[in-house]
Amino acid sequence: MGFHRREILLGAAAGAAALAIPARLFAQGSELIRKPIPSTGETLPVIGLGSARRYEDATSTADLGVLKETLQRFQALGGTVVDTAPVYGKAEPTIGTLLEQISGRDSLFIATKVSTRGREAGLKQIEQSFRNLKTSKIDLIAVHNLRDTDVQLETLRGLKQAGRIRYIGITTSFDGQYSEFESVMKRESLDFIQIDYALDNRNAGARILPLARERGMAVMINLPFGRGSLFNATKDKALPEWAREIDCKTWAQFFLKWIVAHEAVTCAIPGMARPEYVNDNIQAAKGRLPDSAMRRRMENLIDGL
Repeated sequence: MGFHRREILLGAAAGAAALAIPARLFAQGSELIRKPIPSTGETLPVIGLGSARRYEDATSTADLGVLKETLQRFQALGGTVVDTAPVYGKAEPTIGTLLEQISGRDSLFIATKVSTRGREAGLKQIEQSFRNLKTSKIDLIAVHNLRDTDVQLETLRGLKQAGRIRYIGITTSFDGQYSEFESVMKRESLDFIQIDYALDNRNAGARILPLARERGMAVMINLPFGRGSLFNATKDKALPEWAREIDCKTWAQFFLKWIVAHEAVTCAIPGMARPEYVNDNIQAAKGRLPDSAMRRRMENLIDGL
């Protein structure tokens, strides 16, 4: 997973400068909109691929074939960020097996997590992640849901210093952990955070996202469709005509563009287990993004459903 595959803006000054550039300026022609990781300035497409649920128990040849096609489509359309975790059933080894079968693996940014207690247990799980993903280097490993955070972060820092991982972070998908999450963000130096955020789940926008921007941390968004609630709310409802102003053709693009337009958000990672989902979701990384006034209009629409 070499550095040659992405644009690198060297130094903290370059990273800070990149943050000041509107996200839309990172897109050229049909390329995907990209945003910088503040700690390095390296840029990532604003739409990644999550592997929870449908990758967890894929065992049949047919299922694995569809997932392989999905990853190939994602890669072909310019996607790079693939997120997984050892606690997502068989998702992590499934991702590793599929990545071994496709060309251009080095173009991908692979993120996983550590989710256990104790130094030895954490090291054992992390080493298994390297084996599952069939690699000697992982782009990002984060402490999952703040489980034994201090101990695991110490381990991750050692692995980063040794050059085995490139970035470290923390994750949560529960607002009951937000207070503790915020405390960790304030006292630790992190490359990434991952948190739940959606048009109908905006709590992280109050303090967590502004703090990430203040502290220079990249933000990965999980559960961008509100645990499915957004699709339930908009079922059988037509997309508003004014969605064309931000180049939206589907509700999925509508939900995702609202997220990635936030100045603190680096990328969203919707679950994608079929090529048609990739075709739809990746379009949210193209065209115009909503400004603050449009984002409020989108919020009002969803709040009124």
